[in-house]
Amino acid sequence: MIPLFVHKSPRLLKAFYTPFVWNISTDEDVIYLTFDDGPIPDVTEWVLEQLERFDAKATFFCIGDNVRKYPEIFNQLISAGHSVGNHTNNHLNGWKTDDSRYWENVAECQEVLPVKTNLFRPPYGRIKLSQAKPLLNDYHVVMWEVLTGDFEKYLSPEHCLEKTLKHTRPGSIVVLHDSIKAWRNMSYVLPRFLDHYASLGFRFEALPQQIPVEYKLGEAMKVF
Repeated sequence: MIPLFVHKSPRLLKAFYTPFVWNISTDEDVIYLTFDDGPIPDVTEWVLEQLERFDAKATFFCIGDNVRKYPEIFNQLISAGHSVGNHTNNHLNGWKTDDSRYWENVAECQEVLPVKTNLFRPPYGRIKLSQAKPLLNDYHVVMWEVLTGDFEKYLSPEHCLEKTLKHTRPGSIVVLHDSIKAWRNMSYVLPRFLDHYASLGFRFEALPQQIPVEYKLGEAMKVF
């Protein structure tokens, strides 16, 4: 039996984690694409090419160790006008990690990043409230409204695209992965997603790297 995959973040989850950012409050036709786990050779570079085709900007939540390994690719995405966020240094699962070790790993990633950012996304979306509380003093914890599921091998590319198109709306934060694991599905979804919403007049924007923490407004954030 194929397990159920939740592509849209449930309201109950948003209500429980109200300090986190789930979507952007806007009246405009704009979508916030985000990519996790890079930078990765070939994959991230291909993503950058697709985004350029549609004059699209996105936010890349980078693993610090990958930034250390591939600084040239990281510099490419910065030069292209995209924003970046902290995704820990070693892709730690917060539910399985001691709090102090988790905070240290976040700090290690921040030290590697050559640009300042106060955007943070927990790998797997898994973080203890005890871990999140002090981080919220310095970061926006950015979750998502739509999860493409591109990393799940049991989901077909067509299914990922269908569900992503179904749930995306103005102001949605959408998650894809510039990783080898997600390549099969992501490489199918991304160009078709961009083409679909571009044809409807939507813009694709990056989250600002430095958003004052006082702009936290629960599940919906207003970007000024």
